[in-house]
Amino acid sequence: MGFVQEFKAFALKGNVMDMAVGVIIGGAFQKIISSVVSDVIMPPVGMLLGKEDFSNLAVTLNPHAVAAGAEPVLWRLGAFVQTCVDFLILALCVFLLVKAINMLHHKKAAEPVAPSKEETLLTEIRDLLKKK
Repeated sequence: MGFVQEFKAFALKGNVMDMAVGVIIGGAFQKIISSVVSDVIMPPVGMLLGKEDFSNLAVTLNPHAVAAGAEPVLWRLGAFVQTCVDFLILALCVFLLVKAINMLHHKKAAEPVAPSKEETLLTEIRDLLKKK
């Protein structure tokens, strides 16, 4: 089988297509979470800390060199905290999604399956043999 046919067989498998859809939706969802954090959650946090934009919260590591005209070396704590909040919210959403899917799988597995005709017949035969 040629390379192109192998790749086509691989790319059109159900799992690969599901994964591709998941990656695309995950990327879009990540943008939504980032917007919620940066546009909704962090502005009030920044206001409470006395800063207008929390993501710009930074510590200058070389203040003496900056006074002499050098470029500042910044420790960007606000951006780091914002990224951590992004991660925590995204991780919580993924956890809740996986938990919901697992609950659906457990419910599906717990549903009783109707016995087949063969099982019913064998049960009847067993019961008749017990009576004799």
